[in-house]
Amino acid sequence: MTQVVASQAGFATRTLADIAATLPGATDIFRRRKLDFCCGGQVPLRQAAAAHGLAVDELEAELAAAAAQGLPVERPEGTAALIDLIETRYHATHRRELPELIRLARRVEAVHNDHNAAPRGITALLERMSGELEVHMKKEELILFPMMRRGGHPMIAQPIAVMLAEHDDHGVHLRELEALTNDFATPGDACPSWRALYVGTNKLVDDLMEHIHTENNVLFPRFLATSAGL
Repeated sequence: MTQVVASQAGFATRTLADIAATLPGATDIFRRRKLDFCCGGQVPLRQAAAAHGLAVDELEAELAAAAAQGLPVERPEGTAALIDLIETRYHATHRRELPELIRLARRVEAVHNDHNAAPRGITALLERMSGELEVHMKKEELILFPMMRRGGHPMIAQPIAVMLAEHDDHGVHLRELEALTNDFATPGDACPSWRALYVGTNKLVDDLMEHIHTENNVLFPRFLATSAGL
């Protein structure tokens, strides 16, 4: 099922998280402008723009253009279906793609270690990310998501808080990955493995940001609001 986007207005005073959760195309704009809409999304657009030296009127114009397209939010409305989407679209994708990225990273570091643009340390970083993500996803699949599928729990805010803190750690790793790869810019003499590594790690950043955003800004608030009212 799709959700029809409500009227979009007053972007400057709305949080990045709210805009990203309700406006199709907003996350692409935020990614391009290096605005953190997932872990750091609870700040107004005006404040985020000022912190990054961006013109808020230009951002509002881009967002207004996206809103004018009138595209629906392609996201399940039901909580169980939304969790299913997270597990199939993001959890399964990370598990499938990270081992190959680690293999490519090992090869690139071994073959191109003397290159001045070599991403030294990227293998260790990806291995750490893979291990931490696996533990994190298992906690969700075995503890948090079953609670949510049952409609919640009076103490659900506690495991959500743990997941939010771990999401912040994932966000730090993403920034480290961008720095190591020079924002995924390969040198002119990069081999096919090096180029494939950067294409894949760039996709990992996009996927993981969307994954965190969907949980932080769409799924978790449904239960935090209920928990706060108990």
